[in-house]
Amino acid sequence: MASEQDDFLFLDHEDDTPDNNQPQSFWDILVVDDDPEIHSVTKLALSGVEFWGKALRFHHAYSGEEAIHELIHNPEICLLLLDVVMESDDAGLKVVKTVRDELDNHNVRIILRTGQPGHAPEEQVIREYDINDYKMKTELTRSKLVTSLMTALRSFQQICELEAQSEGLTNILSASNAILGHNNISGFSQAVVMQLANILANDANGFVCAQISGTNSLVLLGGSTQYHDFIGQGVEQLDNGRAIMQVKTCIEQQCHQQTEHDLTLFLEKNNEQAAIFIELALPPMPRQIQFAEIFLANVSVGLDNIKLFSQIREVAYKDPLTKLANRTSFVEHLEKTPCDDGLSLILLDIAQFSDINNGLGQEVGNQLLMAVMQRLDQDIPNAKALARIGADVFAFLLPTASFNEELLVDALTIPYQLKEHLLSIHFHIGLCKCEDFSETGLETLKKGYIALNQAKQSHKVFDWYTSDLEEKMAWRLGLIRQLRSDFEQSKLEVWYQPQFSLKTQQIIGCEALLRWPSGNGRYISPGIFVPLAESSGLIVEIGQWVLEQACQQQKRFAQLGLDICVAVNVSVPQFKTPDYAKTVMSTLEKYQVPSSKIELEVTESVVMDEISSVINTLDELKRYGIEVAIDDFGTGFSSLSYLQKLPLSRLKIDRAFIKDIPESDTGAIAELIVSLGKNLGLKTIAEGVETQVQLERLQQMGCDEIQGFLLAKPMPVDELMVFAQNKLGS
Repeated sequence: MASEQDDFLFLDHEDDTPDNNQPQSFWDILVVDDDPEIHSVTKLALSGVEFWGKALRFHHAYSGEEAIHELIHNPEICLLLLDVVMESDDAGLKVVKTVRDELDNHNVRIILRTGQPGHAPEEQVIREYDINDYKMKTELTRSKLVTSLMTALRSFQQICELEAQSEGLTNILSASNAILGHNNISGFSQAVVMQLANILANDANGFVCAQISGTNSLVLLGGSTQYHDFIGQGVEQLDNGRAIMQVKTCIEQQCHQQTEHDLTLFLEKNNEQAAIFIELALPPMPRQIQFAEIFLANVSVGLDNIKLFSQIREVAYKDPLTKLANRTSFVEHLEKTPCDDGLSLILLDIAQFSDINNGLGQEVGNQLLMAVMQRLDQDIPNAKALARIGADVFAFLLPTASFNEELLVDALTIPYQLKEHLLSIHFHIGLCKCEDFSETGLETLKKGYIALNQAKQSHKVFDWYTSDLEEKMAWRLGLIRQLRSDFEQSKLEVWYQPQFSLKTQQIIGCEALLRWPSGNGRYISPGIFVPLAESSGLIVEIGQWVLEQACQQQKRFAQLGLDICVAVNVSVPQFKTPDYAKTVMSTLEKYQVPSSKIELEVTESVVMDEISSVINTLDELKRYGIEVAIDDFGTGFSSLSYLQKLPLSRLKIDRAFIKDIPESDTGAIAELIVSLGKNLGLKTIAEGVETQVQLERLQQMGCDEIQGFLLAKPMPVDELMVFAQNKLGS
C-alpha cells in the first residue's frame, strides 16, 4: 500500500528549497484515513507547500468519530482530506453529513478520497453531498493534490469572506435599527458612536460634532459618557488636543482622517458638514472601514435609512469590478422575464482567461474584463440586463429575432489593446431560447451553462441549449465513470497493427492501439472515449499504462528473436506532464527495453502546443535515444515552419491522403510529404493502405513503410505473436 501511494503522490514531486521566511499563519488541514501510511505520504507530499503566504498545518484522525472530535475542538480547520471507506463502507459520507447537518459547519471544505470507488459512485456523491472534490487515491499525483487543495482553500477563503461580509452587513442593519427612534440629537449621536464602534470592533469612546451654518464653529452634538458635559459646546472646550486637531482637519479637508490612535469620519448632507471621532484601541480592518462608511450613509440623513439600504443592495447585487449586475441580480432578473418576451439567454465565456491572469497578471485580466464589457455595451446595443456572473463569464438577454452569431463574434474577436499587450481573444458562447426558460432563474441559468459547457467540449464558439443536452451530459458523465471503473478493473485492451517495410514487405514494427470492450462482444470507438479520457484527466494514467503494455510486448518480441519496434501514441495532456521524457525513460528502464525499440507518435496538435516547451521535451527524448514520429502529418498547416527545428525521426502520412488513390486522388500530397521527408532526412510511413494499387503507388513515390488493412489489421496480442512469427518465418 505504501509504495503504491508513494507512486501516485510523488509522480510530479519537485524538491522544495526551505524558505527562511517562515509564514506567520497557517491553513489547518485535517487528514482523515484509517491507514497511517496515507497520513505520512500526504504530509510528506505537501511539505513545503504554501498558498498565499500561508503554510499547511496538519491534524490527523483515523476514523469518522475522531474526525468529528477534531473538528469540534479545532474550529480553525479549513479543509478535510477525507477517506470514504474506514470503519464502515460509508464512514466518510457519514462524516460529511454530520459536519454539515449536526455541526452546522458549512465553511470547511471537503475533498473525498477513496481507493474503492464502487462503494460510493462519483456522480451520486457529488450530487448528494456538499463536497469540493471526489478523487480516486490513484488519481492524486502531487500536482493534482496541490491543485485540488488550492481550489478548495480558495473556496474556503471566499466563503469566509462572504460570511464576514454578511456579518458586517448584519451589523450595519442592526446598527441602523439601533439609531432609529431617538427624538433628540444627543441620544441619536450617542447611539451613532456606540454602533460605529461596534462595527469597528472597538470601545465606544467618541463623539459627533457639526459645523454651524455660516460659521467656522464646530459644536459637539453628543457622544459617549465622558463627552456628555460638552454637548452644545465648541470642540475647542475639550481637554483633548488630538481630537480637536483631527476633527478640524477632517472638516477642512472634507475627508476621513485615520491614525493609529483614532478615526475621524467626514459626513456631508445638503451642504451641512459633520465629523465623527472614535478612539481606537485596535486598528480596524479595511473591511470594517468599508462597513463603517456604508453605515455613515444612514447617519448622514439622520433617521432616513433609504440611503443605507440602497448601499447594502449595491454591495449584494453588483459586481465590484465592472459595476454590472452580478449573478444574484441576474438570476432575479431572469425570474421576472416572461417567456413570451422573445428573448434568448446568452452566456459568454472568455477562453483561457486563467492563462491570461497567470501569465500577464491580474491587472491585465481585469483590463480585459472591462474591455469586453465595453465592447458588448457599444457593439451589442440591444443587449439587455448585461451582467458578470462568473470570473470570466458575462450574461445578457437578446431578442432572438435580431440575434446574429457572425456579428457578435466579429465584434468580440477584434484584438484587444491592453497597455503594451495586443491580445487576440476567443470565446465560447452558450445560448438558451426563451421557450426553454424554466420557472426559476437558477434553472434557466443552468440550461445556459449546459449549452456553454457543450460549446467548450465540442471546441465550438456557439451552442444552443436543447432538451437532449442534459441527457448527453448525463451520458457523458456515466461513460467517464464507466471508463474509469473498467480501467481500474483492467478491462481495457491494447491491440497492435503491424507496420511493414515497402522494400521487403517484412514486418518491422507495430502500433499500439487502445481498445475498450463494451461487454457485449463489441468495442467502443476510440473517437468517443479518448476525448472523454482527455477532458477528465484520465488519459495520463491510461497513456502510461499503454506505454507499459507496449514495453511488455516488445520484450515478448525480443525473447523470440523478433526485431520489431513498437509505436505508442501520446496525447497533449501526457506531453504536458512535468518531466515527461524522464518518465518515459524510467518506464523503459523498468522493463529493460532498449530506447530504440519504442517509438512515440505525436499529432501536430501536440507539437504546436507551447512550441518551445515541446522542443525541449523532444530534445530530451532524443538524448535518451527515443524516436518520435508526427502522426497524421499533413492534416494541419502549422508544423511546416517548425519542422526543421524538431528532432523527429519519421513522418506518418495521414490516411486521408491515401484512401482515394487512384480513383479521385493522384497522390500528389502524399508524394509531397515523402519528398519533404527525404529532404529533411526523415523516414515516411503511410497509414490506411488498403489496396495493391496504393501500395505500388507509394513504392513509386519512394515511401519507406506502410500500415493498413491490405497487409494486416489491428489484432490482439496472441494473434499478433502468431502473425509476426509466421510473417518473419516465411
